[in-house]
Amino acid sequence: MTMTRPNAIGAPGYSETMPCEPTSASRARRLVRAALHTWDLGHLIDDGTLIISELVGNAARHSGCRLLRVSVRLSDRDRVRLGVTDKCPQPPTAQAPRCDDESGRGLVLVEAISDRWGTEYRTWGKIVWAELHGKGGS
Repeated sequence: MTMTRPNAIGAPGYSETMPCEPTSASRARRLVRAALHTWDLGHLIDDGTLIISELVGNAARHSGCRLLRVSVRLSDRDRVRLGVTDKCPQPPTAQAPRCDDESGRGLVLVEAISDRWGTEYRTWGKIVWAELHGKGGS
């Protein structure tokens, strides 16, 4: 079993580069779990790991990239920003799946669970992010 080795990225935060494939979602969840435990925000783990799984899955299915970068930042005392960076310039699109669709709900879930989400475009690609507020936890 490979251990996640988070890298400090400043503000405080962690990031890790991983293969752009669906199996990287479990590695991304470990990174989110470790960061949230470190910041005493364990009550956000369920939502945070679901969000990062969906963002990683979306990048793996649609970006066509070889690598992606997962980041977890504590924006201030009670706000966590989860992000997935890839080199694909195409915007993510939240779809309205039909009841019998087996996929296509990822960004709909991210929108429902997060306090807000969005995309930052760069000349080399994009960062899809979602924020959770830590207030009201244990």
